Amino acid sequence: MRGGNWKIRILIGLAIVAFAYVQRCSNKEENPYTGRSQTINMSADQEIAIGLQSTPEIAQQYGGLYPDEKLQAYVDKIGNSLVQNSVAKETPYQYDFHLLADDQTINAFALPGGPVFITYALFKQLNEGQLAGVLGHEIGHVIGRHSAERIADSEFWQTVSTGASVGADMGGVVAGIGQNTLLKNGRGDELESDDLGVLFMMQSGYDPEEMIRVMEILKAASGGSGSMPEFQSTHPDPGNRIERIRESIEKYRNEEGVLKVSS
Repeated sequence: MRGGNWKIRILIGLAIVAFAYVQRCSNKEENPYTGRSQTINMSADQEIAIGLQSTPEIAQQYGGLYPDEKLQAYVDKIGNSLVQNSVAKETPYQYDFHLLADDQTINAFALPGGPVFITYALFKQLNEGQLAGVLGHEIGHVIGRHSAERIADSEFWQTVSTGASVGADMGGVVAGIGQNTLLKNGRGDELESDDLGVLFMMQSGYDPEEMIRVMEILKAASGGSGSMPEFQSTHPDPGNRIERIRESIEKYRNEEGVLKVSS
């Protein structure tokens, strides 16, 4: 009887894993703005809804919005310029830029669907071009649908983990593999966003070399005693990204046509 139960568990577990893989394959689609094939299991409208719903809570975690309307308007102006002069304006997303009050935590990030955030701790260290680089990078995350991709990856590994638990009590091991995979993919997301950020800067008339200076600022900040680890938890070592940014600058300088945005 025990042998029969064991076989049934294996079959059920394999069925769950197989379902996860079939579902993953069926959710493959090409991102129309980057051309990259991705696994996505939600619509753009759902991404926008998640972003809108999450914005108040996220802002509260960083002390709310910075209480200076002029500085917020400055951030809005740069962010909106990047959107209007790039493919971002052709997307369905609702871009909204938020200067957060936190003056200790160096961070910038984007939510699905368009909300973009930067803490005052990072903002105060940047000139206009460097701020454009940071905001352009975060817009790249939105266009790249990175959050939606991570959500799909997470759900896939949760299903596989369930199947492994049922079939052979290996759920913890598989879940660990899934987490490692998510972290690795996240680094790829950052590099893709750097590349898009460079393009968006150039399309809006900013010097893309300022993106390299942003990396240098972040690298210098990592030697301090502030809250740099929070930024590093979601962004690769700035030193590892500078060479790739240089490559993007050369690529787009040699492709003048890509810098022209249709009206």
